[in-house]
Amino acid sequence: MDVSNTPRSPLTLAALATVAIPGLDVVATHPPAQADADFDVAGVTDAEGRRWMIRAPKLAAAGAALEAEVEVLGGLAAAADAGGITFDVPRPQGFAPLPEGGRAVVYRELPGRALDVDGLSADSVLPRRIGRAIARLHELDPAIIADAGLPLYDAQDYRTRRLAELDEAARTGHVPAALLRRWEHALEDVRLWQFRATVVHGDLAAEHILIANDDVAAFLDWADARVADPADDLAWLLAAAPEDAAETILSAYRRARSDTTDEFLDARAVLAGELALARWLLHGVRHRDEAIIDDAVQMLLDLDEAVTGAPPIGSRAPDVEYDPGTADDPGTADDPGTADDQGAERADDDGEDLEPDAAIARDDGEDPTDDDGAGFAGDQGALDETGPIEPNPAPGNWGDDAVTAPFPVSRQSAQPEDEPAPPPDILDTSEQQEAADGDLREPDYLRRSGRRGDDSATRQLPATET
Repeated sequence: MDVSNTPRSPLTLAALATVAIPGLDVVATHPPAQADADFDVAGVTDAEGRRWMIRAPKLAAAGAALEAEVEVLGGLAAAADAGGITFDVPRPQGFAPLPEGGRAVVYRELPGRALDVDGLSADSVLPRRIGRAIARLHELDPAIIADAGLPLYDAQDYRTRRLAELDEAARTGHVPAALLRRWEHALEDVRLWQFRATVVHGDLAAEHILIANDDVAAFLDWADARVADPADDLAWLLAAAPEDAAETILSAYRRARSDTTDEFLDARAVLAGELALARWLLHGVRHRDEAIIDDAVQMLLDLDEAVTGAPPIGSRAPDVEYDPGTADDPGTADDPGTADDQGAERADDDGEDLEPDAAIARDDGEDPTDDDGAGFAGDQGALDETGPIEPNPAPGNWGDDAVTAPFPVSRQSAQPEDEPAPPPDILDTSEQQEAADGDLREPDYLRRSGRRGDDSATRQLPATET
């Protein structure tokens, strides 16, 4: 497939849509809100008032990613129809061949609006439903990913990837030394990396979550789907949402998962959000884009300042044991109130220490008849974290990973340490490094040149909520 140097106009894309869907009578076109670096995209309306989206890849790599995405969408649609997930996904309806090779895809536009993460409130049902929807996704059979030829990782594979990512970021010389120590500490803490890999979306930001009637209507843009760390799908939401809403999302997610052993899920979500800044830096370095490098460096400096003086990622406050021989009240020992306060906090953590049924009953008064999956216990295809998953991409191949940088500064922080020697000079961005950069795509929610148009156009067109 050759590169398409000339952007396709909305009329050209509309013509492709009529080829893909015989008999489609297009009466209007709707350009996306922003240009997309990888796809030409347009929305069209037919004579019956139905809305469609058409995406045509600009590059060979985008064409290959589209083919893999189409495969995984078929499995996800089947899971939605069978009740395995409670949200919808784009459903390709037709394809049109492109003169330079590859093909364009057409599918019905999904109703709903992009998630307003700033407007989330713990008093509403939406944060709980978001948490449950993500949990249902993570319960899916990993064969959906394997059958599509997308990457599969177990916990140790993924930790190795992150360590390699950290080493490459350190070689740029642009990451503050305290951040490097903070991240290395988390990556070397084996407690954090005892998890069961799951199906993950891989780029679950606000514009990829469609909301209708206070519920999750659809997840969009599955090009970065893989079997990997479930914390990746929570990283952006836990960092960007208001704190009470983020806690509600995480609590609902935990109650809806069949795997209740992942104690450090939230810690890895913090780490994923912070490492996203390093990937954004590497994206700029590999493309020799000074604007991106400057942007990433400033965000790293802001993060470094924000996390100064707080505990390391994954730290847990020690439990205070009551010794009747030394104090009548465990809260009146060396640190008055400490033990009582900790116990109250644990008991009031949205039902986390209650029995499962009681925890659901404590779900902020929500009507049990409105429970859309809190107790889902499907364990189909669950992966054992200790066993290898094949096939695994070769180390250093980051081609499946979006640059999920520019997350909001995390709420957790690190302890200051003495500054070591400065990191080495910036890495040599050779042709080999640049050729390997298919991996570090900027996330759609941050692209300066635009995003994948399936959800861009969804935002621009008036939403028809169901």
